[in-house]
Amino acid sequence: LIGPYPQWGQPGAIVSLDPWGAVVADVFADQLAHGLDIRPTIAVTKAQVILPEIGDALRAGRLAPDGRVLLDTGAAQVTKAAVEPVWHLPGVAQRFGCSENDLRRALFEETGGMYPELVTRPDLEVFLPPIGGQTVYIFGAAGDLADPSIELTARVHDECNGSDVFGSDICTCRPYLTHAIEECIRGAQRGGVGLVAYSRKEGRALGEVTKFLVYNARKRQAGGDTADQYFARTECVAGVQDMRFQELMPDVLHWLGITKIHRLVSMSNMKYDAITGSGIEVGERISIPEELIPADARVEIDAKMAAGYFTPGAAPGTEELKKVRGRGLDE
Repeated sequence: LIGPYPQWGQPGAIVSLDPWGAVVADVFADQLAHGLDIRPTIAVTKAQVILPEIGDALRAGRLAPDGRVLLDTGAAQVTKAAVEPVWHLPGVAQRFGCSENDLRRALFEETGGMYPELVTRPDLEVFLPPIGGQTVYIFGAAGDLADPSIELTARVHDECNGSDVFGSDICTCRPYLTHAIEECIRGAQRGGVGLVAYSRKEGRALGEVTKFLVYNARKRQAGGDTADQYFARTECVAGVQDMRFQELMPDVLHWLGITKIHRLVSMSNMKYDAITGSGIEVGERISIPEELIPADARVEIDAKMAAGYFTPGAAPGTEELKKVRGRGLDE
């Protein structure tokens, strides 16, 4: 069971998912008994995560099995939840800073008129957008996520199929993801809790066709792939540099009851600003180690740094970390 937490009832705190989506059989029992078709939009289960990089960390001595979070086999024990988007249109419009009418019209046009109710039924305030959802992986006790006194290590990761699944070395997505998982395991082992929130936003939300066209354009440019032209190639192909928006991303964190992230494994200012702007405190920000950056991905990191992608935030001191880590702090 996850929740309920105070954020579930705070107006505007959660607008892009149904916080009760995992327990519809309980909270909508009367409506279901009367024949209404109400289906889950969240499912929570337990599983094991097995990654070769975690096996490498075991062999290198960076991680050690404890039988609770990490097994001798290299499998990490997790609680994971799949979350489908459920948009409360008045709340989403307020989050985006536009009128509800403008939001409805834009959604209607961008979906090719597939959902006429967007413009003909203003009384229907909930919309199920045809976009990918999120999956969250929790290392440690799920209930600890809502306790700000327990150290939370977290990463919010945007999908990159080529790297995350197939190990492409043209970007740092999988290395950063597996590094975050290692940090989450280590944090959970010392008495904290870890979280990876994985969002379906392939190719900066432009899709893989556009992404591969951008790869080709970058390879063909004079002088090879350079940091100063890294984002310009995307804009030449797609008309924009990035189609991702992070305004709705913190909702899943509020669903989990999170009020503080002690260690955020991310270099993205957009994600950091969205999280802190939603009222969640962030302490230390963890960069990807230099040795994990593939040679062909160096240009990506250089371009992002030059564009102001990452500005290190204030990090908590040793004494503060001792308080939240408690027992087992490795001096």
